[in-house]
Amino acid sequence: MSRHDATRRAFLVRAVVGAGSVAGAGLLPDASAQNLDQRQNATATAPQTHATGDAGHGTFFNAQDAATVAAFTERLMPGAPGKPGAREAGVLNYIDLALSGAYAELQEFYRRGLAQLDAYCRKTYNEPFVRLDSGRQDAVITALEQGKAAGFTWPTAQALFDTVRTHTIEGLFADPVYGGNKDFAGWRLVGFPGGQAVYTPADLQNKQAFTRAPMMGLQSQAGNAPKA
Repeated sequence: MSRHDATRRAFLVRAVVGAGSVAGAGLLPDASAQNLDQRQNATATAPQTHATGDAGHGTFFNAQDAATVAAFTERLMPGAPGKPGAREAGVLNYIDLALSGAYAELQEFYRRGLAQLDAYCRKTYNEPFVRLDSGRQDAVITALEQGKAAGFTWPTAQALFDTVRTHTIEGLFADPVYGGNKDFAGWRLVGFPGGQAVYTPADLQNKQAFTRAPMMGLQSQAGNAPKA
């Protein structure tokens, strides 16, 4: 098994475990959990899309912070040939939009967290996070996860890791209407067919994997809704 495959597998295992915690609001940061319903209500009727990339500005992130978050989330869930990672799934766009809306109370958390992250990387490796090779980026992320990265006050190193990981999971597997899970990449990855307009009695009794196309999300339903 390659390092990429091992990292992807570890992330997916954590994501599955985390899904149960999200359902009980245990995985989401406290402030985020309190605003989940607000974001769903705000975006369900107005799908949002915004191109956010390493070289451009998003709705919240500047170019430097966008590049850092893109690199960080890609190391959490790296892509591989035929297997989309965080970058292809639009996780950066999801986080950027969320921080401009229902997660706005986490803006300073991200600003200070990313500044501390780069300060730690410069002190340890003489380069910011985005300029480190993948091995060193993984080492930095492991130090964050274990609370061993020095120089963090608020947020703590572990809190930054937990929050970015949580938002990466959300960006991969939430309905595409929220700006991530581009082209249903996350759903396709785990074999989830999306919301279906109708389930027949046979569908409900079938014990095999449900694979009927098309996969639908809130955004596609909104686009196909009859106009008044």
